Amino acid sequence: MLLDSEDFAALTGPFRAELLAHCYRMLGSVQDAEDQVQETLIRAWRSYGEFEGRSSVRTWLYRIATNACLRALENSSRRPLPSGLGAPGDDPAAPLAAGQPEVPWLQPMPDVLVSAGPADPASIVTSRTSMRLALIAALQYLPARQRAVLILRDVLQWRAAEVAELLGMTTIAVNGTLQRARARLAEAAPAEDDIHEPASPDDRALADRYATAFENADIAALTELLRSDAVLEMPPLPTWFSGRTMVLDFLQAQVLLEPGRFRLARTSANGQPAFAAYLREADGVHRAHGILVLTIAASRVTRATMFMDPGLLATFGMPQALPGR
Repeated sequence: MLLDSEDFAALTGPFRAELLAHCYRMLGSVQDAEDQVQETLIRAWRSYGEFEGRSSVRTWLYRIATNACLRALENSSRRPLPSGLGAPGDDPAAPLAAGQPEVPWLQPMPDVLVSAGPADPASIVTSRTSMRLALIAALQYLPARQRAVLILRDVLQWRAAEVAELLGMTTIAVNGTLQRARARLAEAAPAEDDIHEPASPDDRALADRYATAFENADIAALTELLRSDAVLEMPPLPTWFSGRTMVLDFLQAQVLLEPGRFRLARTSANGQPAFAAYLREADGVHRAHGILVLTIAASRVTRATMFMDPGLLATFGMPQALPGR
């Protein structure tokens, strides 16, 4: 059966956002995920004549996408965050280690790219929870096939027999691989407390208060918003800090030098509150600095991850500079 390009786009288009989310869970990179979705659609287009309809189009596309990601992972290393590479910093006032752009750092995913439109509210919550930054970071510790098995079984709810057919394994092997993947994941990412709908109205209000305090260099306000065991990391800088006191001492000594140095514009990433960050330069213009993603639990900020890559703002559809107030 042959389809013209418009019919093929109409057939596969509804699945593009969820395929992007799937490839991102596998790869930890927005750009790599987009590349593999494109590769998936090209392969699907070329092989559509061989599609016999024994499974749904959605399942067929996931099969192609999973194999594309596994091929992509054959010659790549895991994408870490700084907290996954070494101990936290112990001197907030010390010069920071140089950035390591050569490290393939984990990237945040803009929610707008993986929002599939109206759907069952419960499935939306499940999808967003499975995109949380801590989970994506933890998945990077799993070997590629373990990662695929866990995502297919626990996120997409595929049956063991379906996963076995896709990966050329026995059902027993799939179940064993899943057990090992779950155990390793639990070690890499202990269960979060206060699991609830990501980016809830209360979380968003708390995040807005954090942004205001950050813009105003208000250390007292930030003290009220951070949990005692809060973490701050700033890829591509390898240095990171753990504990509210260490985080605040660092921010006060090296980042929040005066009110108005930073401006934050609301966005969302990985089902979590996020902000495009702009740094004021010598000419007084606030220009792109990076994407700040906040993790919130029990009405406190538990982790602030500042991805210091100005190029990410284009991915989030944010401008490269902000007009003066």
